[in-house]
Amino acid sequence: MSRIFPFFRRIRVLAPACLLFAAACQSATQTDVAQLPAPVASADPHVHTPGMVMDTTRAHPTPAGGGAMAHQMDPDTRFMHHMIMHHAQALVMTSLVPSRANTDGVRLLAERIDISQKDETAAMRRWLEQRGRSLPSEEHAMQMSMPGMLSDAELARLRAASGGEFDRLFLEFMIKHHEGALTMVAELMGSQGAAQDSEMFRLVSDIDADQRIEIDRMRSMLGAMAGRPTG
Repeated sequence: MSRIFPFFRRIRVLAPACLLFAAACQSATQTDVAQLPAPVASADPHVHTPGMVMDTTRAHPTPAGGGAMAHQMDPDTRFMHHMIMHHAQALVMTSLVPSRANTDGVRLLAERIDISQKDETAAMRRWLEQRGRSLPSEEHAMQMSMPGMLSDAELARLRAASGGEFDRLFLEFMIKHHEGALTMVAELMGSQGAAQDSEMFRLVSDIDADQRIEIDRMRSMLGAMAGRPTG
């Protein structure tokens, strides 16, 4: 475990796009957010591209046992089920941004998160389908316990906010949400026999690195907001 995540970070540090991003983290302007490394496009026609409508809640029969079934899954399948639904909540959060955000910086960040997590969701669903494994249903999702997930009350607060207060809550809640995803990655990589599949390992490493970058960016933006009044 201790050897795996430093490896991820070294890979990202060596990437020129991430070097540009690190420099951009010095301010919270629109230009900075626009310089964030864009998600890598896939040649696979099933992967989401901007403008494609994604169905992240398609129902599939859930065997009796509900939550107990999730614990009986192999670690890779369980991670995919959980992360698909974890991403689904992040997409609910980003959907609130266009009508409520106060700054272009938050709008551009939310757009980046929206695109990358739709792409990752498509990749995770495809991974499950290609291996003949079930997709998570809404009923199954209701029984999942995942770190970083917002409560109904927190989502209600976010929906009720606007302007500068919305921007602050969105960043705080999305940091919490991303940190939960990092916890899920750490738990997977600590599981015996997990992420041995090369495609799985690549996807998990991308999720880990991308969300660490975005957390740093959001903390920088929050720091900049603290120096000016909300509106």
